[in-house]
Amino acid sequence: QVQLVESGGGLVQAGDSLRLSCAASGRTFTRYTMGWFRQAPGKEREFVATINWNSGTTSYADSVKGRFTISRDNAKSTVYLQMNSLKPEDTAVYYCAAAYPGWGLFTSPKQYNYWGQGTQVTVSS
Repeated sequence: QVQLVESGGGLVQAGDSLRLSCAASGRTFTRYTMGWFRQAPGKEREFVATINWNSGTTSYADSVKGRFTISRDNAKSTVYLQMNSLKPEDTAVYYCAAAYPGWGLFTSPKQYNYWGQGTQVTVSS
């Protein structure tokens, strides 16, 4: 079992930045690829970013490419999502997730084994 706890969400204005954190506990953090997803009201959960076990590879949704950066600190068992130039359409609940094995990059929610409870990000115009 892996427990994931997100933090760092909040209410910001368009153009601002936020950094989300996701602390993991339980099984060895480096066994897992980590991902960030988001879900806006009335919409399906969508992929945002993913990073493999050693930060060697990352992947982003086109909608956030160039604005968001995913990173991880294996010593702290934490994954981050730095979000810059935020837009109102980025408003959603953001979830972190863990997928096994850690060498892959996964963009579908179905590929992830563990999920956090989510943190709300609201961007006002």
